[in-house]
Amino acid sequence: MGISSREDGGDEDPGGADGGPSRNRRNQSPLSLPQTLKHFHRDLLAGAVMGGVVHTIVAPIERAKLLLQTQESNIAIVGEEGHAGKRRFKGMLDFIFRTVREEGVLSLWRGNGSSVLRYYPSVALNFSLKDLYRSILRNSSSEENHIFSGALANFMAGSAAGCTALIVVYPLDIAHTRLAADIGKPEARQFRGIHHFLSTIHKKDGIRGIYRGLPASLHGVIIHRGLYFGGFDTVKEVFSEDTKPELALWKRWVLAQAVTTSAGLASYPLDTVRRRIMMQSGMEQPVYRSTLDCWKKIYRSEGFASFYRGSLSNMFRSTGSAAILVLYDEVKKFLNWGGV
Repeated sequence: MGISSREDGGDEDPGGADGGPSRNRRNQSPLSLPQTLKHFHRDLLAGAVMGGVVHTIVAPIERAKLLLQTQESNIAIVGEEGHAGKRRFKGMLDFIFRTVREEGVLSLWRGNGSSVLRYYPSVALNFSLKDLYRSILRNSSSEENHIFSGALANFMAGSAAGCTALIVVYPLDIAHTRLAADIGKPEARQFRGIHHFLSTIHKKDGIRGIYRGLPASLHGVIIHRGLYFGGFDTVKEVFSEDTKPELALWKRWVLAQAVTTSAGLASYPLDTVRRRIMMQSGMEQPVYRSTLDCWKKIYRSEGFASFYRGSLSNMFRSTGSAAILVLYDEVKKFLNWGGV
C-alpha cells in the first residue's frame, strides 16, 4: 500500500495495480487542463467523503477544546452586568462529566450541525486546492529553478489552500464557535441555531460581525495549514523515493499524528486569539479592540499559559485530523480505481 496516491502535479501511473503514483514526477510533463480539473474534482470528492464523518466522531472533544479556550470571554460563564456566571471548566474530563450531568449526552455534540456544514466544504476545498496550488507552483518552476518545489511548495500550497477555504466558510466557522460555546438549557442559550446566530449578528454588527476575527484567523491558518499539509506531504515524498520501501498504513498514521500534533501546538496561541475575538460578535462593548490588543490583554491578565488552554483536548482531537490525512490518500486510490 503506497504512502501517497500521487505526487501532486504529476500524472497518475495508469499501469499501477493500486492506482498509486509514478515515483519520478519531476521528469514528467505538466498536467493538462483537463487532467488538472479531473484531479481537482476527484480530490474535492475525496476530501468531502470522510471529513464530516471523522469530525462528528471527535465533536465532543472539539467542543471541550473550544469552551476551554474561550471561557474567559464567554458571557454565559463569566457573567455580564453584575450577574454571576457559571463555574469555569477545569479540563476536558470536567467539561464532559458536567455537561452530561447538567445538559445531557447529546449536548456534547452541540454545534456539530454547523461544524459539519463548515467541515464538508472546508476539508474538500483544503485538500483539493492544496493539490491544485502545489501543481501550479511546481509546473511554474523550470528544471534549473526549483524554488517552488519540495517542502517550500508544500508549505505554500497548504497555507494558500487553508486561507482560501477559510474565507469561503468563515460565516459557518464563527457560527460553529459561538454555538459550541453556548452552554446551558435550551431556554437559556443565546442562539437557537445557525440561522438565528447569523441573523442576530447581522442585525447588530452587519457583515463585519459575521467576519469578525478573520484577520487573526488567517494568521493562524497560514501556520497551521502550511505545517499540517506541507509537513505531511514532505514526509510522504521522503518515504516515496525509489530507494525506500513503501510505508504501511499504520506507519503513515503515526507520521500524520506527529505532524498534526506539531502543527496544532505551533499554531494554538493564534487559534486561541481568533476564538476570543470571534466571541465578541454582537457585543456592545468588545473587550478586545484588535488582534494585537487581544494578545496583550490575554498575556497581562491571564498569563502565557492561557494561550494553550485546551491544547490537551486539541491533541486528542488531532487523532481525527491525522486519520483524515491518511484516509484522504486511500479514498483517492479508491476513486482512481473507479475511473473518477
